[in-house]
Amino acid sequence: MVTNDKRVCDVLVVGAGPVGLVAGIDLAQRGHGVIVVDERRTPRPLTVRCNHVSARSMEFFRRLGFADDVRAAGLPDEYPHSVSLRTSFTGFEIGHIPIAGRSGRRRGDESVDSHWPTLEPPHRINQIHMEPVMMAAAQATPGLELMFGARVDKFCDDGAVVIATARRTAGDVEIEAKFLVGCDGARSAVRKGMGAAFEGDPELAHVQASHIRAPGLIDKMPAGPAWGIVTVAPDIQGTSFCIDGESEWMVNSNLRPGARAQNFPRDVALRRILGVDDDFPLEIISEQDWVGRRLVTTRMREGRVFLAGDAAHVWIPFGGYGMNAGIADAIGLGWLLDAVLRGWGGEGMLDAYAAERHPITGQVSELAMKSSMKHLKSRWDVPAEIAEDSSAGDAAREYVRGNIYELNLHSYCCAGLNFGYFYDASPIIAYDGERAPTYDVYNCTPSTVPGCRMPHMTLPDGRSLYDTLGAGYTLFRNDPDVSVETLATAAHSLDAPLEVVDIPPWPEHAQKLVLVRPDFHVAWRGDAVPKDALMLMRTLCGR
Repeated sequence: MVTNDKRVCDVLVVGAGPVGLVAGIDLAQRGHGVIVVDERRTPRPLTVRCNHVSARSMEFFRRLGFADDVRAAGLPDEYPHSVSLRTSFTGFEIGHIPIAGRSGRRRGDESVDSHWPTLEPPHRINQIHMEPVMMAAAQATPGLELMFGARVDKFCDDGAVVIATARRTAGDVEIEAKFLVGCDGARSAVRKGMGAAFEGDPELAHVQASHIRAPGLIDKMPAGPAWGIVTVAPDIQGTSFCIDGESEWMVNSNLRPGARAQNFPRDVALRRILGVDDDFPLEIISEQDWVGRRLVTTRMREGRVFLAGDAAHVWIPFGGYGMNAGIADAIGLGWLLDAVLRGWGGEGMLDAYAAERHPITGQVSELAMKSSMKHLKSRWDVPAEIAEDSSAGDAAREYVRGNIYELNLHSYCCAGLNFGYFYDASPIIAYDGERAPTYDVYNCTPSTVPGCRMPHMTLPDGRSLYDTLGAGYTLFRNDPDVSVETLATAAHSLDAPLEVVDIPPWPEHAQKLVLVRPDFHVAWRGDAVPKDALMLMRTLCGR
């Protein structure tokens, strides 16, 4: 194929959705030349499916410098992020999950996630409002080139570089990169090109998804405005998410097992979920039906080619974890590629990506799927009297509340999925024999066990502990009398970046030294530097 142009970069990222943008911004901020290509002809977001940015993703956005911009976008300041469980959008409230909105968080309003160990709690924002913020951050990042209207479906990894062809109507572009990262979605051409395949459960649920405009609908909410409305009725189930705080909504209609979206009248389903009659004005902006799956790639790396996000895993979007897991992929890969590109990281750093993220992808997706399927199943156990204004209706609503409230609380406030997972088989983590604490969707125990997320601490100056992390390793010391000179010397001999940060003692964690990676995970801990500090650093550097 004759090309009209040729480009050379450090990393080629295929796909400019949230995952690809995070990968590109992170690597470019680290000083590398990055090209992000996307089939879309313009940066305009294509989907309104994702409505939730997890706390961990917000922490990453904070590191990248645009968390405040994301938090400022989307719903109005005073609009609550709460979830209401109802017999219909306009019907009886069965239960209420209080989640503060933007202004409410500033005031300290009651919220079920206000106790989470972070300065960056989750944020409810639709993807059509979030992506422009991320796109602006990408466009303002030196060293990052965005190339739209280009498709990469062929590439060759010769062991030293990857040569890819970006096909465009204006002429193909040959791109030579040291690494290629496929963030190109569930139908990933990069995954197919590297010879990987999806395995898992290909069809678990069918959902009608509609992006609608319905002026005046908020005024019909008897329990007051909420970000999410869960409709629970004997004949239909649904979720509605507010997009703009005024008139736009994303409405999901969950079909009974065996039903198909094309055989279920969309307008009938929408009006039943919303609880409005045929005269109520309702405009369908777009239809984005989807099938719930749990599919995981057979491998996440082949040579110099890597997968992240939906290219590597897809499942029912329980707690918004699909996109947020992909963002964690991108952050987990970025610092490893940076280490190798700068020369201080060995081959073990590249091996670590699949060794860490692939098991977590399977483990966490299965955990999320089990909770999601339990959630969906429980919502079909609904007495016929649930919408009656009677004692029988009151009893029915209390019965259903007992079945579904906790499941929904866990779904929309999933701290365990955010903070609990750990890496237990990484070649670049120095384990010490202690097992990491178990976790579930809602609960987790902060721990400095190697492989776990470093427990959060708000420093005396008001900053997050994570604000002090360096580009490479950061050694947190809560006893200034402990000498760390030999570890610093060992890191210097390998050209590995190591910063020492003194912090106040923490009563629940006994170790005086905790070595942390840029992705917040603990690499090593101890009360003193080991005698063979160089061997430790060689392990942590994949050498």
